[in-house]
Amino acid sequence: MARKCEVVTQFRNTIGLRGHLSTRLQPNHPTDDARGVAASIVDGLLYGSGDAVIGINPATDSPAVVRGLLEMLEDVREKFSIPTQSCVLCHLTTTLELLNKSAPVDLTFQSIGGTEKTNTSFGVNLALLEEAWQATLSLNRGTVGKHVMCFETGQGSSLSANAHHGVDQQTCEARAYAVARKYKPLLVNSVVGFIGPEYLYDGKQIIRAALEDHFCGKLLGLPMGMDICYTNHAEADQDDMDNLLTLLGVAGCNYIMGVPGADDIMLHYQSTSFHDALYIRKVLGLRPAPEFEQWLVGQDIIDRQGQLQPAQKQHLLMKIIK
Repeated sequence: MARKCEVVTQFRNTIGLRGHLSTRLQPNHPTDDARGVAASIVDGLLYGSGDAVIGINPATDSPAVVRGLLEMLEDVREKFSIPTQSCVLCHLTTTLELLNKSAPVDLTFQSIGGTEKTNTSFGVNLALLEEAWQATLSLNRGTVGKHVMCFETGQGSSLSANAHHGVDQQTCEARAYAVARKYKPLLVNSVVGFIGPEYLYDGKQIIRAALEDHFCGKLLGLPMGMDICYTNHAEADQDDMDNLLTLLGVAGCNYIMGVPGADDIMLHYQSTSFHDALYIRKVLGLRPAPEFEQWLVGQDIIDRQGQLQPAQKQHLLMKIIK
């Protein structure tokens, strides 16, 4: 049923078209070191990842650090004419502060929940979300569309904040999607296994929750992606993630994560790798976002059939690290 729900969004490229699967290139670093982040960006781009967004979880919410990361991403994107969008996943209030100081913000990020009390625990409310949405729209940085918000959710967030009012995890999660769709987001994803075994105990529960979240999000008209993941103290392993990745690919998921080696060295959890995205695209005949795919072909990263090309040791993208 989720596969029948095609939800398409646009900023600098087009995400969610039937027959396509996008990836968020997630180049996190435990100290926000620019060179370390750059190395992960090059790694991901050379594997064809990054069409949904190049999105960094900063180790600190410092406005100066966040601005530095935003400016680095802007420089990389412009230098190589990459048809994608960037995002530093800091708190919404930090983004608003930087927006008012003319920082190069493409997308505004925020974690959201399905009750007012949950969102209060995240330090946001509907009025603040509206303010950030309108402020980001006013920049007019998109080239093919104006979807400018990026939201993350996940079953268990309301329960963990004691903000569920006795309501079950899935219902609270579906209510979060009602919040998200008001602001016409480019991207929404459930970080399905990140909250830990206290809320989703094992691989089977994570798989169930992920398929529920994707279905409910798509049914409510959201551009639903998934962080296919688990924490190291959960009763889950990478086999569960491989199974879930395949199921979500069949279900028409809009995008997944691309993490170097599937091991996030800053957030300390396990997700999906650049190689996993190549696998699922190949076996299901899926392609990146059309504009990004054309760029990959032009960079000799993939051929016109979508197959990854042998890496060039002196590829121009290597200059990002230098």
